[in-house]
Amino acid sequence: MAGRTIADKTVLVTGANRGLGYALVTEALRRGAGTVYAGMRHPVPHADPRVAAVPLDVTDPADVAAAAARIDALDVLVNNAGLCLPDRLDGRETLEDHLAVNLFGLLAVSTAFIPHLSRAAGSIVNVLSLGAIAPVPVMPSYAVSKAAAASLTQSQRALLLAAGVSVHGVYAGPIDTDMVRDLDLPKASPAEVAAAILDGYEAGAEDIFPDALSAGAASGWDAGPVKTLERTNLAMFAAGV
Repeated sequence: MAGRTIADKTVLVTGANRGLGYALVTEALRRGAGTVYAGMRHPVPHADPRVAAVPLDVTDPADVAAAAARIDALDVLVNNAGLCLPDRLDGRETLEDHLAVNLFGLLAVSTAFIPHLSRAAGSIVNVLSLGAIAPVPVMPSYAVSKAAAASLTQSQRALLLAAGVSVHGVYAGPIDTDMVRDLDLPKASPAEVAAAILDGYEAGAEDIFPDALSAGAASGWDAGPVKTLERTNLAMFAAGV
């Protein structure tokens, strides 16, 4: 896959109010983005005039529709908004909360902006997690939702190929944000992860492993069984099987 660039492009980052989302906005600006839409539940102004804060709760259909109507052109959608809470899988409520944001929210925003991205031959970047591959036992609902989002990412990649929209999955390890600040784990800084995500995107990587912990999973990934099976299924799909 050919690499793409952020320079002069229009970018939408969901969950942009803090942590990795804020870092992604900052990094896109550093790379020369023309306009960055910062999707937030409670928008706050940004010092850079290239940033437009957009009310966007990814679980609210009215917010999603209003954002799609307001933004008339888009090159890159970064689905970063996420929920991560500890639980023990002792009921459906917490799992449903995670799926509402991490799976159905991602799907709703992507679907709303596919017409924009198709016109631009643009890209979707889905921020997933190493938990999609191997869950951290204290956050099982988070892992389940991210595993579902990873499968969705692979499906989007195949289904949007004909529209010229590239789809990229980010398998990040723990990041030093509010989500996992209390966990005693090595964590990468949001700025470092944001830079690595956009490095991977600009290099044309379908699957991006943006930190030291996730780099271990990246070894052999492209030639491994998961990626090989994905390519096999894509080839059958393309052939109409």
